Amino acid sequence: MKLIIVSGRSGSGKSVALRVLEDLGYYCVDNIPINLLPALTHTVINDYENVAVSLDVRNLPKDSQDIPEIIAYLPKAVDVNTLFLDADDKDLIRRFSETRRLHPLIRENMALDQAIALEKKLLEPISTTADLYINTTQLTPHQLADLVRERILGKKTGSMVLVFESFGFKHGIPVDADYVFDARFLPNPFWENSLKGKTGVDQEVQDFLGSQAIVTKFIWQINSFMVTWLPHLERNNRSYVTIAIGCTGGKHRSVYIAEMLAKNFRKERKDIQTHHRDINIQST
Repeated sequence: MKLIIVSGRSGSGKSVALRVLEDLGYYCVDNIPINLLPALTHTVINDYENVAVSLDVRNLPKDSQDIPEIIAYLPKAVDVNTLFLDADDKDLIRRFSETRRLHPLIRENMALDQAIALEKKLLEPISTTADLYINTTQLTPHQLADLVRERILGKKTGSMVLVFESFGFKHGIPVDADYVFDARFLPNPFWENSLKGKTGVDQEVQDFLGSQAIVTKFIWQINSFMVTWLPHLERNNRSYVTIAIGCTGGKHRSVYIAEMLAKNFRKERKDIQTHHRDINIQST
């Protein structure tokens, strides 16, 4: 049986993720006390192939450090993966203000920002060991649903998933990146009038960048670096590795390089994904 534990801070999008998993055929249980998780898995292991449970600050044990020990009581036949959702503090505060919902940790004389900070501390035993971490700050519910669906469906084998993500440094570095490579020193198609309005997935931009020896060398060196160290990461039981490529705006160089790296690795591996975070952001 495959079990996905969906966790994260309040307001980060856990409900959206759980609905996606339900649509994918998972038997979903919301807000079950974690102490009952071993009993639940023993009960449903013969009836369901895929199960998802939500775990947040509302159903933690008295000592959150007990979480790994509780999960260790699960049957050996259960394949456990943890999906942790989070967002920047300012964005969480904005979401609570817009929805006028009460944070589950709000008590007398505790401000919202204090409750959010306390929640982060309580969930650290889960967030620091999660198999997949998604920061939802810049994602709409629809984008989050697509990303969760992509990540879950993308893991079709037991092998590690490689995610090549492009981004623009002017919009911030992706929080979920395991490796970050800076492509801002490479020739920029933005300064070519005929290419300025296009992106790294357009053939004209690909032809321009593909003709630059320094771009080809940069891609080759990233490729060699990842080929060298991926076996060590897999032996460490990593489920996902995100390789982020950044340029200034996240539309040309980073997109092209992410696409080329993904193309190279698809020749040898199955679980390869690309994500272009800032490709549709309007230039300013």
